[in-house]
Amino acid sequence: MSKPKGDKKRWLISQIELETWLDGIANARTLIAPRHVSGIMLYRQVAKSKEIAWHGQAPGSSNAFRPLLSVKEIFFPQTERLFTIQKTGQEIHLKEAFPDWETVVFDVRPCDARGVKLLDALFLDTNPVDAFYARRRENTTLIGLACKELGPTCFCTSVGGAPDDSHDVDIMLYETDGGYLAEAVTEKGRFLIPSGEWKETTASPKQAMDSGQFPVPKKGKWPEHFNDEYWMRMSERCLSCRACAYVCPTCRCFAVRDEVLAPGEFERIRCWDSCAGENYRRVAGGHKPRAEKGERLRNRFFCKYYYYPEQYGLGTVSACTGCGRCIEVCPVGVDITEVLMDLEKSA
Repeated sequence: MSKPKGDKKRWLISQIELETWLDGIANARTLIAPRHVSGIMLYRQVAKSKEIAWHGQAPGSSNAFRPLLSVKEIFFPQTERLFTIQKTGQEIHLKEAFPDWETVVFDVRPCDARGVKLLDALFLDTNPVDAFYARRRENTTLIGLACKELGPTCFCTSVGGAPDDSHDVDIMLYETDGGYLAEAVTEKGRFLIPSGEWKETTASPKQAMDSGQFPVPKKGKWPEHFNDEYWMRMSERCLSCRACAYVCPTCRCFAVRDEVLAPGEFERIRCWDSCAGENYRRVAGGHKPRAEKGERLRNRFFCKYYYYPEQYGLGTVSACTGCGRCIEVCPVGVDITEVLMDLEKSA
């Protein structure tokens, strides 16, 4: 994302102006935004702004302020076709399934935008570059919406984020009395702003409330806890259901397999996987490198706070965005903030 030269430009817009703008985007591009699907808020394509889940939840919904799944699935889908294979006699033909449509994602929360930036370290910034992820990333514009305060399970401020952090979006919107303050963060975002239609302003956004910060163990301290009995005790609750990984904005494990479509026709697909699963990385002969739940639980936390930052040169930045989704979906109450505070106390 290239940042615009000079000061960031800002505009004051009304709710009607925002909806009109989004309707225009939906007519020209693929517009993704929060929608209510069977009582659950998810990022899905919308044909017009009236389909967007504005300001809160629908009756019966369990998510009040953001979708259940992050925008990760837009760049790294739960299941995606990589290519098809056609075999005719001795001839084999491969056809790649590159995504080539322009996409705009609306209502991206700062923690989710940061999650995409962290995925860049693996899929985009490290060779070999993942061509499918790179194509989606290049063709997608992120319109962020700042949070006014931390949600019930949020802890983004503890891992270096903020409810109104605009660094990883192309356009950031801040709610104001009667409308929004729009800010162009990158050149890609500036290109999407309707020229001459909005009222420019020099006003600055009101700072979000960021109370609730707590200390997190520094990266260098994690190896000291590798052999702690704590992981086995904590894992007694774990069901290895993998829900935490699937809702996480930065979990990126996947499996690749071939499926038969018809005689002589096959497809290769990639789908999400998780280190929490009992059979993760099972090898020939049936050996499981992490057979115990405690080993798998430990790996998940070490991956976020030690392995991934160390492997991809993130420095002191962790691979956790503090969104709190894993806390919400865990059926047995494994709370990532509880683990972090327990380790910090024992350091």
